[in-house]
Amino acid sequence: MAPTSESSESTASSGSTASGEGGAPKAPAPTGQERTGGGVQSVERAFQLLEALADSGGVATLSELSTSSGLPMPTIHRLVRTLAQQGYVRQDTARRYTLGPRLIRLGETAGRLLGNWARPYLAELMEATGETANLAVLEGGEVVYVGQVQSRRSMRMFTEVGRRVQPHCTGVGKALLAQLPEEEARAVLGPNPLPAHTPHTVTDPLELMAQLAEARERGYVVDDQEQEIGVRCIALAVPGAPTPTALSVSGPEARIRALEEQAGTASLVPVMHGIAARLGQVLAP
Repeated sequence: MAPTSESSESTASSGSTASGEGGAPKAPAPTGQERTGGGVQSVERAFQLLEALADSGGVATLSELSTSSGLPMPTIHRLVRTLAQQGYVRQDTARRYTLGPRLIRLGETAGRLLGNWARPYLAELMEATGETANLAVLEGGEVVYVGQVQSRRSMRMFTEVGRRVQPHCTGVGKALLAQLPEEEARAVLGPNPLPAHTPHTVTDPLELMAQLAEARERGYVVDDQEQEIGVRCIALAVPGAPTPTALSVSGPEARIRALEEQAGTASLVPVMHGIAARLGQVLAP
């Protein structure tokens, strides 16, 4: 993300009705498919399996899925067969199972709707700061931008919705990683040095983990020219969202620093937290 006028930033089964004494209808007992809370167990398990497959990087064997999901192997077999028939899961040549291409359309549509739902809140953040407001989620170890409202200024930050970037060098990326359990964040980063995008990029995973711990304590994170020279970003988590989600304000480094000094980071961050909390209530399942 460079500071130019057009730059880029970073069925439930039902039984027959029985009558009790006096002819009063008696509710049918729940079947093996229908949950007493109103949910359908097979549907819940299918999504549980898809989540387990996604958590494994999108590829897993049946035994790995059984271990990670906690579901019995016969159930795994039935669910995988049904999901494969519908195109949501497929089997590769090594007899492993992967997420299927039919999920792409669902994900793209859901991401677009997420950006639409968030737009009023991003617009409020932009008006409050004068700088570009962004919304991003973590997907497959990458940051995906799902929403943005650009600054009204002629020199502003611009990121194409749908763009994917690495999490270690962006404000929203670090805010997303800070929401994960430490072991999961370590797994996303890996043990090897991280690629440097600028001289300011943190490339040591241990140093970055220390930054994440600090971010959890203070409630926000800063990207100081770590993705692109001249760009500064303040980011924090969106609480209550169904998947790790973060919002940020970004702009030319000098302007963001002036904004922090003028409003005071101690005043700016609570404004961002308030907007994030209200957005999280909208996105909560």
